[in-house]
Amino acid sequence: MRTLIAVLLLVLATDQPSIASLCDGPVRPLAPSRDLYCIELIAAPRITGVSGRVELLVRPGPFTVDVTASGVLRFSPVISLEGLPPPASLGAYSTYVAWVATPVMDAVSRLGEVRNGRAELPAIALDKFIILITAEASANVTAPSGAFILRGASPTTRLQPADLMQFTLGATHEPDSPTIQHQHAPPNTRSDSARWTTVPMPPNLQMLPAEMMLRPSVAPYLPSAKAAAPRARPRELVRLGNGDTLRLRAGLVRRSFKGQTLTMFAFNDQYPGPLLQIPQGAEIIVDLTNALDQPTTVHWHGVRLDNRFDGTPDLTQQPVPPGGHFRYRLRFPDAGIYWYHPHVREDVQQELGLYGNMLVQSPRPDYFSPAHREEILMLDDLLINDDGIVPFGAEAATHALMGRFGNVLLVNGEPRYSLSVKKGEVVRFYFTNVSNTRTLNLSFPGARMKVVASDVGNFEREAWVESVVIAPAERYVVHVKFDADNAVPLLNRVQALDHLFGKFYYETDTLGIVRVAGSTDRNLEPSFAELRADSATQRDIEHYRPYFTREPDKALVLAIETKDLPFFTQQIMRLDSIYFTPIEWTGTMPGMNWASTGREVRWVVRDPATGKENMDINWSFKRGDVVKLRIANERQSIHGMQHPIHIHGQRFLVLAVNDIPTTNRAWKDTVLVPVGFTVDLLVDLSNPGRWMLHCHIAEHLTSMMMMAFTVR
Repeated sequence: MRTLIAVLLLVLATDQPSIASLCDGPVRPLAPSRDLYCIELIAAPRITGVSGRVELLVRPGPFTVDVTASGVLRFSPVISLEGLPPPASLGAYSTYVAWVATPVMDAVSRLGEVRNGRAELPAIALDKFIILITAEASANVTAPSGAFILRGASPTTRLQPADLMQFTLGATHEPDSPTIQHQHAPPNTRSDSARWTTVPMPPNLQMLPAEMMLRPSVAPYLPSAKAAAPRARPRELVRLGNGDTLRLRAGLVRRSFKGQTLTMFAFNDQYPGPLLQIPQGAEIIVDLTNALDQPTTVHWHGVRLDNRFDGTPDLTQQPVPPGGHFRYRLRFPDAGIYWYHPHVREDVQQELGLYGNMLVQSPRPDYFSPAHREEILMLDDLLINDDGIVPFGAEAATHALMGRFGNVLLVNGEPRYSLSVKKGEVVRFYFTNVSNTRTLNLSFPGARMKVVASDVGNFEREAWVESVVIAPAERYVVHVKFDADNAVPLLNRVQALDHLFGKFYYETDTLGIVRVAGSTDRNLEPSFAELRADSATQRDIEHYRPYFTREPDKALVLAIETKDLPFFTQQIMRLDSIYFTPIEWTGTMPGMNWASTGREVRWVVRDPATGKENMDINWSFKRGDVVKLRIANERQSIHGMQHPIHIHGQRFLVLAVNDIPTTNRAWKDTVLVPVGFTVDLLVDLSNPGRWMLHCHIAEHLTSMMMMAFTVR
């Protein structure tokens, strides 16, 4: 055992072997990244003719990534072995055993017996790990003690600390870098009081001197009120019936955070905006008044409405100017939880508070399984420093690389959510992620939870989950049963990557507290314990099953282009390209991300069939077409980033993730595509008009990551 550890430490201390072709056969176009999700197994000295590889697959589930409640990515490995001789030919051995261990071998776990061929192994949930194959005298051994045959290291082990001196001095190489110049704001942004200061750091990180010198290449913008703005008040429930009219006003409000009074935006002076409750099938009118200092629109996210009322500037309507009005006529064909927000400078207007939920209620009394109550939660974050809100870019978005991660997490506009329930209560939570960038991993420790619905309706079957992964613009409906006699926190637990020091660390945010006291007199345990199937959803989806196995009709590649980045940022991004985590859960490069604007960063949606990009793509379909779309998030780029892709006006099914078919589907309008992943969608093109497809990280959208398509 001691000799084995010494060999492994020596191996891990040397350069990793090239893994350009880890899996069998030629590299397929639009395929998952071999570089990130395959491990080549290397034979030990004196072992000849033996080879193997491990594929890090994604277990089918309700989300496009598999992650534990504590925030560790989990993979389902499949091992392929060739050339293993009879174990007895190597000594007093009867079998081969696979193991997984941390790089320093302080923890070793048995994965199981292996032999030549392909076999599934138990799931792995470790930051960095190595795979070992040993010859053993018995299949029942609990620790490796036999002959070492093969070994391989996870892609994460390539991470190494940077040469800090290089980055410390880096800023001196470009004294005239455009990223440290200031420019005046255009006259219509009212930014006289805004100035660049600094960007806050996550608690576990430090900024190097070169990073602290960076500044965005655009002027700062913050809203300012000519007269005293009203104080924001909590949202109100507005019940609307067929033919009703809602008057919606986008304007300025005052809010208080960390002892500071801030000028922000709100609909109808409410934060979040009014919660609209509407029966399925109804049509309403919304009369929008723009009292902001900039143009705006309202997009009714996920609703399959008439195209001219979709709220997409310069595609379905002209932006509403300050002081202007626009009347939206909305129809709601699908039950579910939806939301509304601007589609002009979303990075500014949504971040400052312009968002609200719409609950479209099904006429079916059994649409959901029973619950004692409903809670509708909008999840957000806000970026604040000692001077208040960190300013936005006036002419272009800041934070164009990773998006704007906030440092104050909000539930329904407040920093701490509180709920009191009785023991045994089942609560139906409607979650909507309205943050600019942050993907959340939500859990209630000690409480059982099942997911029942997503963006545009129910799953085919309810499913037990330990956490809910929810990207910007996604919605999930979950049932949670509180059986404990104590307070249960609502947590966001994620795995952060320190790019400079090549290590992972963990963040835990408490978004709220559920206090459990007393006991309910209505026992819902029998219905809660059952994972109910939704026969209506299953029948609806069954109609589309003939399309599931055909080849993709269309494809998109997600990529990035940059120019004029400062020396320091370029060096960090070269280091970063060694390994990209599938999900960037939190902002661990705050300075360089903040200083990278839409002038230096262009995010790309590319049609590989034509080479056209973004708004030059010109797809056209007929109403009633069913299109299989493959989306590939390019790994070979200067900075890989997950993208929540939203398709306006239509609905789709997620058919496969990294070529693994899904087994439990729900209609959606937004899907999270992690770095190096492929996701196959089946798009139901039932709604005519000119529509948009885009990334819902607000800073990526503002940096041109969008395209349009026509349904005739």
